[in-house]
Amino acid sequence: MFIEGANELGKKADVVDSLNVFPVPDGDTGTNMNLTITSGVKEVRQQAIDEASKVAGSFAKGLLMGARGNSGVILSQLFRGFSKEAEGKAELTTEQFAQAMDAGVKTAYKAVMKPVEGTILTVAKDMAKHAVKIAKKETAFEGFLTSVIKEGERSLAKTPDLLPVLKEVGVVDSGGQGLLYIYAGFLQALTGGETISILQEPKMDEMIRAEHHHDGHGDMDPSDIEFGYCTEVMVKFDAEQLSQNPYDEEEFRLKLSEYGDSLLVVSDDDLLKIHIHAEYPGQVVTEAQAFGSLVQVKVENMREQQSNLSDSHAIKKTEKASKPKEKAEFAMVAVSVGAGIEKIFKGLGVNEVVAGGQTMNPSTEDIVQAIKHVHAKNVIILPNNSNIVMSAEQAAEVADVNCVVVPTKTVPQGLAALLAFNPGRSAEENASAMEEAMKDVKTGEVTYAVRDTEMDGQSIKTGDYMGIYNKKIVACGQDVFETAQGLLNDMLEDDSEVVTIITGEDAKDDVTKQLEDFLENHKADVEIDVVEGGQPLYSYIFSVE
Repeated sequence: MFIEGANELGKKADVVDSLNVFPVPDGDTGTNMNLTITSGVKEVRQQAIDEASKVAGSFAKGLLMGARGNSGVILSQLFRGFSKEAEGKAELTTEQFAQAMDAGVKTAYKAVMKPVEGTILTVAKDMAKHAVKIAKKETAFEGFLTSVIKEGERSLAKTPDLLPVLKEVGVVDSGGQGLLYIYAGFLQALTGGETISILQEPKMDEMIRAEHHHDGHGDMDPSDIEFGYCTEVMVKFDAEQLSQNPYDEEEFRLKLSEYGDSLLVVSDDDLLKIHIHAEYPGQVVTEAQAFGSLVQVKVENMREQQSNLSDSHAIKKTEKASKPKEKAEFAMVAVSVGAGIEKIFKGLGVNEVVAGGQTMNPSTEDIVQAIKHVHAKNVIILPNNSNIVMSAEQAAEVADVNCVVVPTKTVPQGLAALLAFNPGRSAEENASAMEEAMKDVKTGEVTYAVRDTEMDGQSIKTGDYMGIYNKKIVACGQDVFETAQGLLNDMLEDDSEVVTIITGEDAKDDVTKQLEDFLENHKADVEIDVVEGGQPLYSYIFSVE
């Protein structure tokens, strides 16, 4: 059933995407739900188990690991609660299945800081309530699920009455529609793979109006978005850290609510998963790291997405009847995080910036999508982090255009490489020249420790600042200026000519001024450039040339 549910959703993911208008019109609900359920099915396939409770448990674990976006996290919680209720049961009756559905709804509502009716939550709730009501009489699963799905359709049809933005646009809730596709797959599995026509497809006029809606929202000013970064964090709990800082889900959820909206906080015995729209993603990451080690961090700039959406719809409006846009000769894709750094990269000719960096590694698929988006014959990729080089190389291999990877391992290396680009050369010649140019720059980074440790001959305490150069900690301490000063002393040489200070989101103006004064006094002939990077985790990134 889980496998067929995933298959059915996969076929209809683009339909669900087209209905997506809440909480933001980013057209990714179907994609996120599909990626989430695919992860759940992958976990199930890896387990040689034939008991209902164990199958449900592995499915829920896979969903949590792969949960993407609001819709994906909510989906994972629906089946987390389901699996908890099914524990210890080798088989499920319709009555037990209904109780498990109801438990999933309770778990999902608990995970959402401010539940909104007219969404997937409402559809799941109405389906579960109906399931509990009919389960004693409907003991055969085919009839039971058919009735539950019909109730889900009735609930879905009412979502525009509960959520004004849906009525305004003339569509039903995208997440609720996705959930119904999953249940249609469940029923299809029980009927031996026969085609089930019980589900009504969204009406064509709804699809057209949804497209017009996206056109309208494409013209929306990105600055109207209050919390600009869609942030997802996964942490593996650490027993030692938990002993010093016990985890309380409700308390933690309340704390994170100060940083943004669209908040979901979920966890099991091993993992903590967070989804939030925040203005400063680094604050969320810092809070989460108090409980363990980072497994995954994903940050997407929603203002940039909205800007791209506006651009794409402007093109659609003016080129509906025209031939497909010709591919550019060259385009560049860079990986980075921080609004300021992104702006710098784009100012130097980068066409697409993929959000990512240390502890925030984008997937190969993320980079492939960026390659497709730039629409060019030749694409140069700058990973800007040693952990991302392999993903970039994999993306270059599977892309259907000529791609070359310049193996930049830091932001300063990426910036230096860009300055060596010459459109008169081939992609390969450019890659060679850019790789040579990146060797002329040194990179230093100031960050902080999340636990006590002994490393590189340094005794480091939790919260201490660390100055990192050539992968070694060359300075540390409780004072950020002294640590940064020590790092610069290690990096500067007699022939150093230019020092660029890239400030992070937590950098203080007075400290930055102290660093400028130090450089002017210590090496008067060096050129100093201060750039607002806005990157999380790293108070300062230094480039020395």
